[in-house]
Formats: sequence, C-alpha cells, structure tokens
Amino acid sequence: MKALVSTERIRFALQLADVAADIVRARYRTPFTSESKADATPVTEVDREVEAACRERVATAWPDEGVIGEEFGADQPGAAWQWIIDPIDGTRAFMAGRPTFGTLIAVAYEGRSVLGVIDQPIVRDRWLGVAGQSTLFNDEPVVTRRCGRLHDAVVGTTTPELFQADELPSWQELQRQTASRIYGGDCTIYGALACGWLDVVVERGLKLYDFAALVPIVEGAGGSMTDWQGNELTTNSHGHVLALGDKALLAAARRALSRHDSVSATRRA
Repeated sequence: MKALVSTERIRFALQLADVAADIVRARYRTPFTSESKADATPVTEVDREVEAACRERVATAWPDEGVIGEEFGADQPGAAWQWIIDPIDGTRAFMAGRPTFGTLIAVAYEGRSVLGVIDQPIVRDRWLGVAGQSTLFNDEPVVTRRCGRLHDAVVGTTTPELFQADELPSWQELQRQTASRIYGGDCTIYGALACGWLDVVVERGLKLYDFAALVPIVEGAGGSMTDWQGNELTTNSHGHVLALGDKALLAAARRALSRHDSVSATRRA
C-alpha cells in the first residue's frame, strides 16, 4: 500500500488543501449566502466554491481518476483511484465564525483510503496521513496516547444529537464508562485524537467524504478507525465510526456500543 502513494500524489493533495485554505480564509467571517439542503444540513456558497476549485484541479492533473465531493457528487465512480473532498467539514461552525471546521481531502485506491488531509485554515493546523507512513501534524510526527482502560479514557463526539433514539443508549453507556467527554470539533476532533489529546471518538451516519480522510490520519498515528462492530472502513461503509487512540480499547468500546444492538432487538421482539 505504501508504494501506491507517490510523492507527487501527496504533494498534489497538499496543494489542494492550500487552494481550499486561501478561499476559506478570504471568506471567513464575511457575508455569504447559504441554504439548507434536502437533508436539512446547511451549505454555503463558500463550500461550493472550494469544491469546484478542487475538482477542476483534479480533472486537469489526474483526468482518469474519480472525484467524490459533498456538494457535486461523483465523477467517474468506477475508477480505481478516487479523490474524496469535503470542502468545509463543519459548515455550521464556519457560519458561526468558529475555527473548528476543516477541509478534508482523501485519496482512496480500490475502495480503501490511502491518503488523508485535515486542514484547519484559520489556526493553520494541518494533519497528513499516508498509508504506511507516520501521521504528520504541522509537519511533525504525532502518536496517539496509550490508554488501555476505558475508565481512564476521554471520549468525544460532535454532538449527542447525531445519535438516533435507538442508538442513544450506546452513546450513554460508552459515556458512563469513560472518564470524561468533549463535544464539538467536527473533523478536528479526530486530529486531536491522532495527537494524543483524547482517546475515543464515536459518531454515526457519516458520509464517505466525512470519514475517508480521517482513516489514514488516525491509523498512521498508531490508532484504529473502524465501524461500531470493529470492521474496516471502506468506501462502502455506512458511517457509524469508532476511532481509538489505543487499539486495546476496542473490545470494551464495542461492548458499550453493542447496547444499540440489544435495544434494537428488544424493540423488534
């Protein structure tokens, strides 16, 4: 896998992040138009401007490769190589003038993420993950924190409102078993986990463009990122994600999250 990700591809991904950052910084805390999409999530003209600029550059530099973006869908979905773009992950935070959002750029090969970038353009934090390489935070290697017991862990999620009614017991059980919790941060909370500043992130219903870039970043720092059942995340995953700084937490975290399965089974009965 390591040999697949060329220096040229890495350099280009970082150039896309630079392009996105320039646009976002110029529009941050300025007037812009926004609207609600069909799923009730917000989108701004800045989201669309960033994605359009990135897609144009990919089409020119890598014309035989696919692009999947939050705002404009998929081009060449059958291509082995896919560039996956979330122009502003955390649009609500961007609209509120809070610098906790980020641009996500991922590259997937044959269904698996092999490169990921989280770029926070306002505070100028950037994470780079490449399959087979150590994750970099602002050009320096980072590692996750060792934390072998769930009771000692700090757990995070963007908001408890992510969880549907039958999933909420899973979050509550995980929360009950951990030392403390933190909310907010969108994609940057996964970067914080990669840096060793917290131990667990659990979310549900993420789309491919929400999580594809995060996988190589978390894994390259020594952590793991799976679905709630511990399965590998691929381009076909449903988006119930579990990120761990210490892989030793997987069994305990899965047991806590299995509360969702037991509650659902009881209701079906």
